[in-house]
Amino acid sequence: MDEMFKPSRRSFLRGSAAVAVGSAAGAAAAEGPDPLIADLQDWASYTGVGVDETPYGMPISFESHVVRRNVEWLTASPISSINFTPIHALDGTITPQGCAFERHHSGAIELSKQDYRLMINGLVDKPLVFTYDDIERLPRENHVYFCECAANTGMEWAGAQLNGAQFTHGMIHNMEYTGVPLRTLLSEAGADTSSDKWVYVEGADASSNGRSIPMEKALDDVLVAFKANGEALRMEHGYPVRLVVPGWEGNMWVKWLRRIEVTDMAVESREETSKYTDVYENGMARKWTWVMDAKSVITSPSPQMPIKHGPGQMVISGLAWSGHGQITRVDVSKDGGITWETARLGKQGDTKALTRFYLDTQWDGKPMLLQARAIDDTGYVQPTKGQLRERRGENSVYHNNCIQTWYVDAEGNAENVEVS
Repeated sequence: MDEMFKPSRRSFLRGSAAVAVGSAAGAAAAEGPDPLIADLQDWASYTGVGVDETPYGMPISFESHVVRRNVEWLTASPISSINFTPIHALDGTITPQGCAFERHHSGAIELSKQDYRLMINGLVDKPLVFTYDDIERLPRENHVYFCECAANTGMEWAGAQLNGAQFTHGMIHNMEYTGVPLRTLLSEAGADTSSDKWVYVEGADASSNGRSIPMEKALDDVLVAFKANGEALRMEHGYPVRLVVPGWEGNMWVKWLRRIEVTDMAVESREETSKYTDVYENGMARKWTWVMDAKSVITSPSPQMPIKHGPGQMVISGLAWSGHGQITRVDVSKDGGITWETARLGKQGDTKALTRFYLDTQWDGKPMLLQARAIDDTGYVQPTKGQLRERRGENSVYHNNCIQTWYVDAEGNAENVEVS
């Protein structure tokens, strides 16, 4: 075709639309302007926002509902409280920092890099104090890990309570952390790394949150991290430096890390005795339950993500994770655990990281009882709530990794229910 007679895309759309209007003028008038006619759309009629107006990108206004949320009655004060990741509205596995859940014991603090100090003391040859710049000079690593609060799903022990994946399972995030292995800092100080030794890690906030970590774990995969998802940590995530303890409960991921003490026994702090232990029916408590066992949840459909289309093709999606290693399989049930189908796993990343799963299926428009069941590379199978109760009763708050059930009605709306 001669270039001078070659129609542009816009003129082609105009011409095509004109033919359509000419053949069905009544229908076009009733339905409004043809959306293919670019000249009639506001966003194509004027220039947009310049790059000088977005020095740091924020979500578009149409996504303003995708935010962390808290539950006011969970705690006495928002200063010592938690908010929840909107896992129902996300896809893939990486959690944006601005959406990643927060848990504070005395509120998030502002601590500058210039004022930051990290002490290593105790059973070491030479006690050291590191500045932020000292830490950044050391060899670093990048890893994607999930961080889950031990109380995630904790309200569900006694029955279905909170209506939404964000609230039942949203005390979790999955980010790429950049940091220095803890073993590197311990080596710099000449620490006694005998297998029977411990490290006690402490934060700089007013709560002085501190936890004991066995030396074997400290030398394995623990990071002293200063970036997440490629940028500096957010204030609420421990800026400028936090601890990352892969696969273990979030309370051990001490934020605003200020001190690492090498000891010959566990310190037995408040957060590892009266808190973060699992109470049985008889009042006895499980101790040292650090690892977050295999767990999963369907995020769509779910109470905050109803089915908006009618019967036909649909995708059931969710997240699975294990503190023991990597997820190898996720099964999905549409009838409350009577029958199961194996889901398709998304791209696998690091061990002890979130795995996305999908079940590409057909919906017949009838009610469903949706469940997901995760299996990790140790062979561990996610239990039902009944199986957990048989072992631990209903006095627990922490480490509830039971199978979650959503009831989906014929209209596509979902609700948190319990299947006995």
